[in-house]
Amino acid sequence: MKKIIIVLAFIAASAGAYAQAQFAIGIKGGPNFANLNVSDPGATYKARTGWHAGGFVLMKFSKIGIQPEILFSQQGSKIKVQGNDLNANYSYINIPIMVKLYTVAGINLQAGPQFGFLTKAESDYNPVTGEPINSTQDFKNAYKKSDVSLAMGVGWDLPFGLTIDGRYNLGLSDVSDQAAYETKNQVWQISVGYKLIKFGKGN
Repeated sequence: MKKIIIVLAFIAASAGAYAQAQFAIGIKGGPNFANLNVSDPGATYKARTGWHAGGFVLMKFSKIGIQPEILFSQQGSKIKVQGNDLNANYSYINIPIMVKLYTVAGINLQAGPQFGFLTKAESDYNPVTGEPINSTQDFKNAYKKSDVSLAMGVGWDLPFGLTIDGRYNLGLSDVSDQAAYETKNQVWQISVGYKLIKFGKGN
């Protein structure tokens, strides 16, 4: 009898949780302010402005949400070396898996791992030799094909399905392969999103 009561209580609690749950599918995008953390004593690295765009799925249970995303992201850096102003233009497909802690009025704190996959690495700076070159070239082979970052930020789920996020992606893995110096991604992002499809309660 005790076991039956426990099972019924678990089912009731689960049903209550799902009754309060929100499921949403949406799109998001915005500017990137990307830089590279490179152990290169002969060059100075500054932020490069790019953009990101993609989609997300939100599963929200009371004060906790889980939000996997898939985003195209322009990253890289501006580089000053030997008096030359150069550019490193990299692109990734990123898959962050965010855990969101909701506070009041849809405001939430976010953190989670991000897995990135390199799609482009073009530059007029040679990361293998550390020298400037005369034209923009493909240096994708100088970098690893994948990246792992820690994503942290704050967001606001507004009424009518709108969302706003500010996030910092701290590169944890060295993405250099043939490149001469250890290299890690660093990206600030501001996103505006919209929930296209919603089920359940909540904003």
